[in-house]
Amino acid sequence: MRAWWLGALVAAGTFAMCAPAPESRRWLAGDSHIHSHWSPGYDRRRNPPLPLKGLDAIYSTPRNAAMAREHGLTWMVTTDHGGPNHSQLNLHQAYRELQLSRELVPDVIQFYGMELNMPGMDHHTLIIPRADDEARVLEEIEAGFDQNEGWQLPPDLQRRRAPARRRLLEHLRGLERLPLMFANHPSRSARGVGIYGLDTPEEFRENADLAPRVYRGMEGAPGHQAATLNPDGTPGRRGRTGVLGVRGIYRVSPTRGGFDQMTAIVGGFWDSMLGEGRRFWIVATSDSHVHYADPVQQGSDFWPGEYQKTYVKAFPTYEDVLDGLREGRIFAVAGDLISELDVSASVGGEQAEAGGTLGVPRETSVDVTIRFRDPDAENTAGDNPSVARVDLIVGRLHAPLADQRIDRNPTARVVERFSPASWRRSGEVVTITTRVSAGEHGVYLRVRGTSTTELEPAPDPPGESPWQDLWFYSNPIFIEVE
Repeated sequence: MRAWWLGALVAAGTFAMCAPAPESRRWLAGDSHIHSHWSPGYDRRRNPPLPLKGLDAIYSTPRNAAMAREHGLTWMVTTDHGGPNHSQLNLHQAYRELQLSRELVPDVIQFYGMELNMPGMDHHTLIIPRADDEARVLEEIEAGFDQNEGWQLPPDLQRRRAPARRRLLEHLRGLERLPLMFANHPSRSARGVGIYGLDTPEEFRENADLAPRVYRGMEGAPGHQAATLNPDGTPGRRGRTGVLGVRGIYRVSPTRGGFDQMTAIVGGFWDSMLGEGRRFWIVATSDSHVHYADPVQQGSDFWPGEYQKTYVKAFPTYEDVLDGLREGRIFAVAGDLISELDVSASVGGEQAEAGGTLGVPRETSVDVTIRFRDPDAENTAGDNPSVARVDLIVGRLHAPLADQRIDRNPTARVVERFSPASWRRSGEVVTITTRVSAGEHGVYLRVRGTSTTELEPAPDPPGESPWQDLWFYSNPIFIEVE
């Protein structure tokens, strides 16, 4: 057993020995958005409504964990939907099954969490730190703030408005052990590029300002990516409405290379947040409810880890995986295109990696190294995809914007595109080196790559096979002028 796995032997996820050096961390694949049969339907003729297990998602937590392990995941988060009185279902039934799942599948770190119906917004993943009282902590949050928890008539509209959202974030930032929040499928309700629905740029900024150590980002790549697949795995599936399936079930403003418009458009919303110096990260998830090839109830989903993975650079413990998610030691990838991605910026012996900050004098030339592993192995589809191109994206840093509705950063652009002719390969490992200038006010940099020839990810057409359009994204490094 490798030394860096020793932490996994500690049942509570804590170190029982001297902590290893940070450089011994490894890239651990996971999924922060997974549903079980505790995401129910409801018989609303009852008072309170009677939860009907398995109507929204159908698999048990141990089944999800076993499939996560089969597809190479080291960590996962169970995120069932809130609903009428769901806090008690979570507390008394779903949590017991999670505890059992941890015993049955001990080699997968299994966080307790939920998909919160965010007051006045769309769904958000909430991750609770592992502790003896984690169930009570979540019960208090869900009962107090999930906008669908109530069932009385007339409905309590105050649970669905912005003041309740603000009170929730104030509550979360005051907890002894800080949870994490990521917005899910942020453009699913958008009516077009930059025409937002339930989630808006100003809401994201306000949330990050209210609880900056809790509210840390969004799904860069949403789940339901198997919506285009027939049960035999062939593309071109027709949905219930007769419209050809769309990846991620974005029917109006589609995903681009499987990624949300807020992430995929260079100089778009994500770059506008990063330009303000916000530590705002992206993840990729399955949002697994029902597998696309399920013989009883065909779904729109892959198993956890089957298609998209969120890699966190961490020791295999609850504490360090959560720390990696909080601090941005993350990259997101589809189709097992890569399995490692190290991006570093260095000068004068100082170095920063994804999620980190490098302080330099103005106009300093900074060395950038991009190292990734392109595995020589088949993915679940039986393909052995390869990276065709890597893009380095750079944007200038500036003060927070006065107009919080802005979703553009005109300074963000692809400064270099790298092909196999311009990189060094040693077996599965590719290394790219270049330089960027810190400029007058500092910059941030991030990296993406693809298996395609598209210079920019195009809107995903109906019926497209997700396996033929693969991308990966790093999280940013900030180069600040001192």
